[in-house]
Amino acid sequence: MTGRLSGYARERASPPVLARTVSVAGPRTSRRTAPDYASNGSSDPDFIRSLARGLDVIKAFGSENPRMTLSEVARVTGLTRAAARRFLLTLAELGYVRSDGREFSLRPKVLELGYAYLAGFSLNDVAEPHLEELVALTHESSSVAVLDGNDIVYVLRVPTKRIMTAAISVGTRFPAYATSMGRVLLAHLPSEQLEAYLNSVQFEAYTKRTVTDPERLAEILKTARSQGYVVTDQELEEGLRSAAVAVRDASGTVVAAINISTHASRVAMDDLRRKLVPQLVSAARSIESDLAAREVRRKT
Repeated sequence: MTGRLSGYARERASPPVLARTVSVAGPRTSRRTAPDYASNGSSDPDFIRSLARGLDVIKAFGSENPRMTLSEVARVTGLTRAAARRFLLTLAELGYVRSDGREFSLRPKVLELGYAYLAGFSLNDVAEPHLEELVALTHESSSVAVLDGNDIVYVLRVPTKRIMTAAISVGTRFPAYATSMGRVLLAHLPSEQLEAYLNSVQFEAYTKRTVTDPERLAEILKTARSQGYVVTDQELEEGLRSAAVAVRDASGTVVAAINISTHASRVAMDDLRRKLVPQLVSAARSIESDLAAREVRRKT
């Protein structure tokens, strides 16, 4: 994976803001641009700003910056040095951060924050054996992701033994518009939410194939909703192709997406659609069947 992609979750780029508004359905909405650390700007009287900033400090660390000085943390988060120092010392006291006297880094205890979500996410338990079977059948990697704001977040991944450039793991975040799973999830948003997304997201071209026109993306999402799957061709990274379908819970609500990712040198787009998509759809339906059965058992 390229360096700028691996650092996406930690520090987003700021491309020029699009000057138009895309209407999916209903009245138009004005375009707004959210800052990197938008959580600190809430006007809700119940909003605890210090908690949000403490979480911003944790999120400032990543694969590109596993260790940072006080000044670096202050710069990345937009905090003053004095405020950054207080947050870092508090996190250190709680066991989430360590310091060697000059640089700070995260401690393993931060994993507890994510584990609490994964432990309660029953889809993973149901989906994992189906993904393992799919990977064994196709010899391609498969993952599960959910939509979180403007990004997708990987919550489950079963890699193939083949070596690929994309080093993806649980917790990896990517922009939804540039990924097959993101587009599947966006395609099933209510029209008002989708319109708000298209009018607020900052589009960046990760490759020469990345779709950055919101009106074109809206058409792609419309097609995705009707055909039931999405394929992307080297839009997130050169050489990386992917297909994705939605996964619904027992109530019929889309709760996640699963994909198959492959390399362009191995699988042509026609083969991706004709051979791999049907197998991916079959895996998704099996997952949904098991989710429905689990819900029945839970209620009886």
